[in-house]
Amino acid sequence: MDLDFQNYAHKRYNILTGEWVLVSPHRAKRPWQGQNEIVAVSKRPTHDKDCYLCAGNTRANGEKNPDYQDVFVFDNDFAALQKDSKIFYMRKGLLQMQSEQGICKVICFSPDHSKSLADMSVQAIEKVVQTWRQEYLILGAEPAINYVQIFENKGAVMGCSNQHPHGQIWSQSSLPNEVVKKNKFQKRYFKSNHKTLLGVYLKQELKKQERIIFENEAFVVLTPFWAVWPFETMIVPKKAQQDISQLSATEITLFAEAISVLTKIYDKLFDISFPYSSGIHQAPTNGKNNTHWHWHMSFYPPLLRSATVKKFMVGYEMFGSPQRDFTSETAANMLKELYETHFKTT
Repeated sequence: MDLDFQNYAHKRYNILTGEWVLVSPHRAKRPWQGQNEIVAVSKRPTHDKDCYLCAGNTRANGEKNPDYQDVFVFDNDFAALQKDSKIFYMRKGLLQMQSEQGICKVICFSPDHSKSLADMSVQAIEKVVQTWRQEYLILGAEPAINYVQIFENKGAVMGCSNQHPHGQIWSQSSLPNEVVKKNKFQKRYFKSNHKTLLGVYLKQELKKQERIIFENEAFVVLTPFWAVWPFETMIVPKKAQQDISQLSATEITLFAEAISVLTKIYDKLFDISFPYSSGIHQAPTNGKNNTHWHWHMSFYPPLLRSATVKKFMVGYEMFGSPQRDFTSETAANMLKELYETHFKTT
């Protein structure tokens, strides 16, 4: 890493997917005359009578939400997957299709419509993590479910249709594409080295300290070496765990702290409620030996250089490979500096 990689185009390898990202740090200086996103500046009310997710309100399907006080989970009224979907398989020449069964849920993080995870206390986020853990176990125990995907889309720029603090859990009978790739490369490495791929990677990152943003006793927040999105990050447990069901009570608190710190840093970056898509990748619930898995949570924020300039995945990204305009080290330094300036207590 002694090369002058900050000024010259190069490729970086994603050890979890086997894919490359093109890094073009010299392009960060180019002028921007493209689309500028609209930044919401008005503060949302703590309760919105027109919000389908607020406590006590009636949802689009006619059901009424309870007067919930912390976390509220319900079956998605417009689920992308169906538990009772008819089972079939069809192949005609090169054309194939087969049925997919699943269960989709919505998880409201808080009854307070005005908040996001960045505004919630660590204790409140703990309840979210506990609910994620519980739902992973419940859904994973369903006979037809082999994978549970926990995720959040935050902000209108990420296509979020409701600004109430919430996420989703989609569980399904097959493994989604990204999980298939990560399963393959983690399994291959574990078979050859008898160690988890992310466990070894994390040791290298902790030794170099080039992309680390925050760490506590159990978790590391970093910008991955192969990051695609401008301010992409990962939360990785220091202990090799296959899924979040293995978290102890102390680790749940420390995971909640890592989420709290990271989302607060994000909000400080451009002084807005920072948009992102986040998701937890963890072992399938297929009953197989998944000791090669090392679960992790990824955050993919779309903003590039300001609150109004978004990174578009178009052109070369669609037809060639992902590309970014500044290095993951630059992004990590910016985020770490915000943490040390505004949030570090010791």
